[in-house]
Amino acid sequence: MSEAPILYSFRRCPYAMRARLAVAVSGVSVELREILLRDKAPAFLETSPSGTVPCLKDGAEVIDESLDVMLWALRQNDPDDWLVMPEAGFALIEEADGPFKRALDRTKYHTRYADADPEESRAAAMQFLNSLEDQLGDGWLFGDKPSLADMAILPFVRQFAFIDKTRFDAEAGPNLADWLARFLESEAFANIMPKLLVWQAGDAPTVFCGHIEKSEC
Repeated sequence: MSEAPILYSFRRCPYAMRARLAVAVSGVSVELREILLRDKAPAFLETSPSGTVPCLKDGAEVIDESLDVMLWALRQNDPDDWLVMPEAGFALIEEADGPFKRALDRTKYHTRYADADPEESRAAAMQFLNSLEDQLGDGWLFGDKPSLADMAILPFVRQFAFIDKTRFDAEAGPNLADWLARFLESEAFANIMPKLLVWQAGDAPTVFCGHIEKSEC
């Protein structure tokens, strides 16, 4: 029997969250290894070209980008049709990963950036999010059920919202607020967020296939 693919992850990282979401919905079984970012395990650093999470090792193949991990999982099994979305969905993910994430970082971590004005950055982030208000009229970005775009973007919406949740709630349109609330209350989100001990070489495998177990799914 071949070894299960290994997914290096960090619970609170939105990039790692979206990778886990896709792996979970696909039902593909992986060994989940929780990494401590300030003290990265040697096996992880030997695997990941960038030293960032998520990182998936499937035999000789290493996938070091979160969106590529999502596609890897969903192209094997996509029971909820997350990949059934218009090409505009990929453009929206690109915008969220680019200008929106830049504004998010310069709001949340503004002391790291000499050129950052957190109020200007916050306004730019909210402008992008509220531009989705009408598109979310049916509940999700492309209709009445989630797609890859929703699940690729929502972990970052969560991160931004909790910089100042009271202010976010006051500034968000009703469809945007409901979109995030349903995500946070969903079984899908709950299934990817249990706290795990930091992985160390020699630990028994933690199997992840839509939920977390210490034995085979």
